[in-house]
Amino acid sequence: MLTDVKLSGTNFCISEATSLLGSVSAQGKTTIILRCLDRDEPPKPTLALEYTYGRRAKGHNIPKDIAHFWELGGGTSLLDLISIPITSDTLRTFSIVLVLDLSKPNDLWPTMENLLHATKLHVDKVIMKLGKKNAKAVSEMRQKIWSNMQKDHPDRELIDPFPIPLVIIGSKYDIFQDFDSEKRKVICKTLRFVAHYYGASLMFTSKSEALLLKIRGVINQLAFGIDKSKSTCVDQNKPLFVTAGLDSLSQIGSPPVPDNDIGKLHAHSPMELWKKVYEKLFPPKSTNTLKDVKDPARDPQYAESEVDEMRIQKDQVGYRD
Repeated sequence: MLTDVKLSGTNFCISEATSLLGSVSAQGKTTIILRCLDRDEPPKPTLALEYTYGRRAKGHNIPKDIAHFWELGGGTSLLDLISIPITSDTLRTFSIVLVLDLSKPNDLWPTMENLLHATKLHVDKVIMKLGKKNAKAVSEMRQKIWSNMQKDHPDRELIDPFPIPLVIIGSKYDIFQDFDSEKRKVICKTLRFVAHYYGASLMFTSKSEALLLKIRGVINQLAFGIDKSKSTCVDQNKPLFVTAGLDSLSQIGSPPVPDNDIGKLHAHSPMELWKKVYEKLFPPKSTNTLKDVKDPARDPQYAESEVDEMRIQKDQVGYRD
C-alpha cells in the first residue's frame, strides 16, 4: 500500500500507441519510465493500466516532490481506462506522454489519432465538470497551455493546443534512421505538424543513452518544474527534438505531396489534409486493434497454481450462474 503518495503530485499517463499488450520492446514506454526513475531493471510487458511513482528531494527536511506515472498498455484497445487516472482532482497536474513506434509507420496515424481523440474527449468532459466547481482553475489551465507559445507567434490563430500538456515521443529511431529518405521526410514533417498543432513537444529516441537522457530531461521538466530545454533539431537525418511552441508552420512547410495532387485531396481541415497525404504513402494495415492482444490471465509472470487450476476447470466445463 502506497500510503505516502499524495494526490497533489504531478501525474502522467504514458501510452504506447503502436505496441499491443505484452509486446513492449526495450525501447518502449516502460524503458522511458525506468530511465526517468533511475531504476536499473529490465522492462516488463505492460498489462492494462499500471502505476508507479518517483520522488525528487528538494532539500534537507523539506517534503519530496512526487510524480505519479500511469502507464497504459494495449495500444488502442484499452482506451476506456484513461478515465481512471484523469479526474477533476488530478487534471491540473496531469500530462500526457504518447510513445509512437517509428518502425511501424502504417499503424502510426490511426493509433495516434484514436488515442489523442479519446483522451481529449475525456479531458474535455473533466474540464467541463471542473469548470462548474472551479472556473478559475480552468482559466489558469488554459493560460498555462498557451504560455508555451509567444504572444506574437504567427501561428497562434492556426493551432488548437491540447487541453493539458502533451509530449509525443517517437521510439525505435535506430530502425527508423535506415528508412528511405522520402519516407523519413513524410513521417518527420507529419509528426512535426501534429505536435505543433496540438502545442506539444516532439522528440525521437532509441537505445542511445544520450537520447534517453534528453527524454528524461523533458519528463523531469513536466514533473518537477525543471527549466525547459531550448534546443531544437528538425533535421530529418537526425533524431527530432522540438520543444512545444518553438516550431512553426512556415518551417514545417506544406504536406509532402506534388502540387498537382493537392487539389485531388478533398479535406475539410489542415489536419485532415495531412492525414490523407500520410495515409497515401502509409495506408493503415488494419483497424482491428484487438487481434494481437494477449490474455493477461495466461501471462506466466502472473502465474498462480491454485487460481490457474480453477481457471482450467472453468474453461473446460463452462461457467454456470
